[in-house]
Amino acid sequence: MTRTITFNELRDIKDRLPDGSMHCIADELGVSVETVRNYFGGYNFKDGKSCGLHIEPGPNGGIVVLSDTAILERALKMLEEVSAPIAMAEA
Repeated sequence: MTRTITFNELRDIKDRLPDGSMHCIADELGVSVETVRNYFGGYNFKDGKSCGLHIEPGPNGGIVVLSDTAILERALKMLEEVSAPIAMAEA
């Protein structure tokens, strides 16, 4: 499934992830940590791989077309898991 978001949105998701999330995502999906970092805009292709994203210039850091959304979906689920206990505590 392909998804299109802005580069700034992708970086915002990465920045909101809890510490250690990159390692958890990598372990769960069977990829290297550098591959996960590359997905969120890193450029270490010596130790990591490209993972189905294409960036085009544009507003908000450019447009990112994700052909593989597995890392993004796992990151969004982690953010939901982190915010759920906070929302329950506020209720």
